[in-house]
Amino acid sequence: MDERPLTKTRKGPGREWIRQAVALVLVVIITVTVVYLADEIQRFRAYGYPGVFAISLLGNATVILPAPSLAVVFAMGSVLHPLGVGLCAGPGEALGELTGYMAGYGGRAIIENQEMYQRLERWMRRHGGWTVFVLSVIPNPVFDLAGIAAGVLRYPLWRFLLFCWLGKTIKTTIFAYAGAYSISFVERFL
Repeated sequence: MDERPLTKTRKGPGREWIRQAVALVLVVIITVTVVYLADEIQRFRAYGYPGVFAISLLGNATVILPAPSLAVVFAMGSVLHPLGVGLCAGPGEALGELTGYMAGYGGRAIIENQEMYQRLERWMRRHGGWTVFVLSVIPNPVFDLAGIAAGVLRYPLWRFLLFCWLGKTIKTTIFAYAGAYSISFVERFL
C-alpha cells in the first residue's frame, strides 16, 4: 500500500525558475568541461560517426537509469560536423529505446512512479505517435515510461520507432549544434 499523502503539492512559478536555472548551470558546466577536456574529446573523433551511433544506442538502452549520451553528442558536435552527429545519434537513441518498449511488451517492467505511468498510458492511448514524438524531442526522464506504456499497449513497433527516431534526431541535432557553437563561444573568452 502506498504511504504517500493523497494531497498534491503545489508547483509554483518559483520551481520552474529553479529548474531553468539548474539546466542553464548544467549547460555551462558541460561546456566549460568540454573546453578543458578538448584533447580527450579529440580522441573520440577517431571513432567518428559510428562511435556516436554506438554511444547513443548504449546510452539509451538503459531503462530508467540516466546515461550521459547527450553530453557525448554535445561534445562530438564540436569535433565532427554537427548535422552528421545528430543524424547518427538520433537513430542510435531510437533503437536504444527498444529496451523500454520490450520491457513493457513482455510485461516485466517494474514501475515505481505509478501515477506518472498511468498518465503516460492515457496519453499513449489517445495520442500515441504524438506522445512518443514530443517526449523524444524534449530531454526528460519519463521517456522510458512512455516506451514501456507503448509496449504494454502493443503500440505498433514501426510507429514507435518512426516517431521516436524523428524526435530523437531533432533533439540530438540541436544538441550537436549547441555543442559546436557553445564551444567556439567559450573558447573566445578563455
